Amino acid sequence: MSYSRRDFLSHLSLGLGSVVALPGLTMLDNTKRLSSAAGLAELPESEKLGVALVGLGRYATGQIAPALQETTLCRLAGIVTGTPRKEEEWGRKYDLPESNIYNYETYDQIADNDDIDIIYVVLPNSMHAEYSIRAAEAGKHVICEKPMATSARDCQRMIDASQKAGRKLSIGYRLHFEPHNKEMMRLGRSEVLGNAEQMSGTHSFPLNDPGAWRLDKELAGGGPLMDVGIYVIQAGLYTMGQLPTSVMAWDETQNPENFPEVEGTIRWELNFPKDAVLYGESSYEDRGNNFRLEATNGWAELSPAYSYSGIRGDTSEEPMDFPQVNQQALQMDDFARCILEDDRTIVPGEMGKRDMIIMEAIYESAETGREVSLDFDKEEGYIRPLAE
Repeated sequence: MSYSRRDFLSHLSLGLGSVVALPGLTMLDNTKRLSSAAGLAELPESEKLGVALVGLGRYATGQIAPALQETTLCRLAGIVTGTPRKEEEWGRKYDLPESNIYNYETYDQIADNDDIDIIYVVLPNSMHAEYSIRAAEAGKHVICEKPMATSARDCQRMIDASQKAGRKLSIGYRLHFEPHNKEMMRLGRSEVLGNAEQMSGTHSFPLNDPGAWRLDKELAGGGPLMDVGIYVIQAGLYTMGQLPTSVMAWDETQNPENFPEVEGTIRWELNFPKDAVLYGESSYEDRGNNFRLEATNGWAELSPAYSYSGIRGDTSEEPMDFPQVNQQALQMDDFARCILEDDRTIVPGEMGKRDMIIMEAIYESAETGREVSLDFDKEEGYIRPLAE
């Protein structure tokens, strides 16, 4: 009996479901379970879900493409680039057929390529919406890098396009698959150290290149908040497992002449129910990479908290002792598993939209000097992915 590629993948998903979705596991157990399940069920290279990268900048080159060499359920199958030199270099390095190499003029032709199942959008922020929507319209599942878009309105357009096409949409929130951050989720949500009283975090790095696209508001949508401050917001929300109620923010740019279009430094206070607060800061004028939870009976801290590797954690009870993992590989394998099992990703478009709503409120507060209330439609799925 002859099996098609789709028949094979459909058959495989039945086996994966019985391995991955086991009840009663801790969050760290689930990370280990995902890794071992992916290893046990590893597909032949030709049968893995094909991923095409759109945008071959530093992150795609240094992180995502290498991570795809370690995945067990998906593989690098194609690229989209506007640079002919990269077409040759990537095609040779990753043994990509010419038929799977596209530029921005031929992008929509990817709809006719059955070798590509997932499109991973790794472009400047303002291009996320357009290329994610076109990917969905081409019949492909989508992973979009953070921030999801530059407005909540565009986020909703992306969600609508994926739903209309019957395709899945995931945001590149890699830290949901990282053991130390998953432990912080467990400590906060399960109140292991008592009730959360306050959280604090910063993610900053000096940006000294005046020609960087991140300083162009039209391309970036904002400054360090959109770029790396979003990690601090994410940490606060997945530690609390609750939606914030309001925010107060301040633009504290130290050298405005270096940042004519976007903020150089921004600070905010994100308020949660039961008087818990997240004190956050992000900057292109300083360095910082940490997150801390203060609770009634103890504390927990990650430093560094958001790096691709080398994350370390400690608590008032005992140090965190978890392995370093390839966050991007786990993230992409989990999305492939969701496609195979028709499961819901834990980092869906609704989560990306939620974070965009919060960042828009932070900018509004910093501009007006007033506290801004946050009102979420709880039926839209902002909470459910956080609680899984």
